[in-house]
Amino acid sequence: MKLPVLPVYYYLDHFTEMLSFVETTYGSVLADEHRAFVARFNGFSQDARCLLIRMINRRGAIFNSGHFRYEEISNLERALADLHAAGHARPLRDADYGQFLACLPKAELLKGAKVAGFSGVRTSWSKPRLIEFFLTGVPFSTAFEHCGGHRFVALDDTGPVEFLLYLYFGKTEDDLKNFALRDLGILQTNKASSFSARFADGDEARSCFHYSRLLDSLATKSINVHRLAVVEILGGPHCPSEYAADLRGRAACEVGQFFEKLGESELARQLYRVGLSADCRERLVRLSYGAGEKAEAEDLLREMIDDPASDEEFTFASDFYARKFGGRRTGVCTELLRSASTITVDDTYRGSPEAGVAGVMRRKGFRVIFAENTLWQSLFGLLFWDELFESGQLHSGFDRLPQCLKDRRFSRQFAEQIDDKLGAVRSGNALKQLLKTVAAKWGRPNGVFAWDHVDVEALRLLLTGASNDGLAAILRKMCDDFRAMRDGFPDLMMAKDGEVSFIEVKAEGDVIRRNQLTRLRQLANAGIPAEIGRVDYRFDPNQDYVVVDIETTGGWASSDRITEIGAVRIRNHQVVGEWHSLLNPQRLIPSKIVQLTGITNEMVREAPLFAEVADSFMDFMGDGIFVAHNVNFDYGFLSSEFGRLEKRFRFPKVCTCAGMRRRFPGHKSYSLGNLCKAFDIDLKDHHRALSDARAAASLLNLMNAKRQESEIEPACSAAA
Repeated sequence: MKLPVLPVYYYLDHFTEMLSFVETTYGSVLADEHRAFVARFNGFSQDARCLLIRMINRRGAIFNSGHFRYEEISNLERALADLHAAGHARPLRDADYGQFLACLPKAELLKGAKVAGFSGVRTSWSKPRLIEFFLTGVPFSTAFEHCGGHRFVALDDTGPVEFLLYLYFGKTEDDLKNFALRDLGILQTNKASSFSARFADGDEARSCFHYSRLLDSLATKSINVHRLAVVEILGGPHCPSEYAADLRGRAACEVGQFFEKLGESELARQLYRVGLSADCRERLVRLSYGAGEKAEAEDLLREMIDDPASDEEFTFASDFYARKFGGRRTGVCTELLRSASTITVDDTYRGSPEAGVAGVMRRKGFRVIFAENTLWQSLFGLLFWDELFESGQLHSGFDRLPQCLKDRRFSRQFAEQIDDKLGAVRSGNALKQLLKTVAAKWGRPNGVFAWDHVDVEALRLLLTGASNDGLAAILRKMCDDFRAMRDGFPDLMMAKDGEVSFIEVKAEGDVIRRNQLTRLRQLANAGIPAEIGRVDYRFDPNQDYVVVDIETTGGWASSDRITEIGAVRIRNHQVVGEWHSLLNPQRLIPSKIVQLTGITNEMVREAPLFAEVADSFMDFMGDGIFVAHNVNFDYGFLSSEFGRLEKRFRFPKVCTCAGMRRRFPGHKSYSLGNLCKAFDIDLKDHHRALSDARAAASLLNLMNAKRQESEIEPACSAAA
């Protein structure tokens, strides 16, 4: 698709649009310095305004002015002079040395060192080593002279404009490229008719901006950056809102952990005391206890238990207190994992245990939905759509998540509406409202859930099969603190006999995270059954294997097509079903393929198209494991065919060629024909799909018998 061409003054027009929006929406928040910047900007020549915007929109703050080639700027020298005069551009200084070197190509660094007379430099050195050489052995003035420093310009006095962009976008890393992405059709924006200010108070806005910018700076894992961050945290602005306090807490925790790793525990504890977040308090407890200051740790734990900031904090504090001060030897997470039920899953599902458990539960008569976090986020977002996205809670066209969810004002701001909707949930009347929202708002961008994760039938099962009061209780918690409740929910929802339950799947070596433990407890306390299922990988005799063979017009899945499919279902070493069809490939079969397979163009002329048998074949696959000889060939063709129909084809795979090679080594050839001869397997009509599938099924049974033996023998030895 050809992208549209942006107008010449595109960035200037949108920057002006942004300034106008911010001036109108955030009039009470702006300080004199921000208004002064707007007035100064409006007084610049058009060229100077365009150049400043281009510089702001580029990465970094040091630029080679020789690379400034913009069609909207007619007099670059005059524009640069205007920006220098206004203090928005300046020559390089000593403090810019590192950034200046990073902007230079390796060849220019080598040339500069040579011209300056440094003969010890080697062309084989990497650029980082060259930069280190310059920083430690070459004065800035020398590098400036011999590496073209006069060509560079530094962007300066950007604080006011960065603040204005922060008010508009809500993130310090977002910039004007979002406008281009929107107008090129790459980025969807919300369609709200009215917007509100994300900050109504100037102190809150400046505090949030301070700590957001500080958090961004920590991406540079430099000790100097983190030393400066300590000063900015300990001496930073007061936090007048929960959101500002959250940002400061995140910064304090990240910087504290940085210095913990350096062994500066006391500095870390000082930061954690200032941070006051749940993560900071947890780190403070652990450090204090480890330092032998158990009284401080115990007092803080009791405070966290009596007045927890969240259910996760309560879980940590009560567990840590019980283990360290209550005499219990194991943690809640460990105890919960030990008490979990064991689910035997065929070891072919290693790497996708949830799919394996889903298949086991379906065989037990359950309807299984992959729920995890998507189901609950969809339920919350659809139920409270009007409050979140139709009541002026978004703050610009680029916002997806209302500020009231970030700063936990949602439950207070919409208390009456929330009570009404939770009342509908308790009375069993919420489904109708959800369906209306789905029909009216489908596809609208939002930051709560993805539309392709909305499963209406799963929502129907949840709303009709779970305790109404329990659902209302969970939704109430999501209203109170959506950020804390947006993840950690169990992997699978199961429905049977009109009731739903949940299971968190844990394979060998998996740990249960605290948010997962908390969700399990919250669901159980709400009367919604939820448990952990521990996966025991082994050969499962009840697992279905579907052995497939296909014939094609050639060897390329992207261009060739299938002419025949044969499939055999195996359960406990026995054939329990077969499926077969010739297919019309909608192209001629090459003569050499006709000679190989015996399938002629006349045979497939009246055969069904793949699209006509796709559903039937998928039904035959069920929860089976896909098996074939040289499995990637057959699987790749079928995946491509389903892809053409915009349908998903995803199953665990087993290759009888690779499996026989591993379990029965020593054969000269592992082709299907030669293996059938070696193991006396009947192979009639070789290169016809159903015949080859039956033969491969016999190989699978040999492999599975070996697998079963290897599991029985250790158990027998242990018993003896």
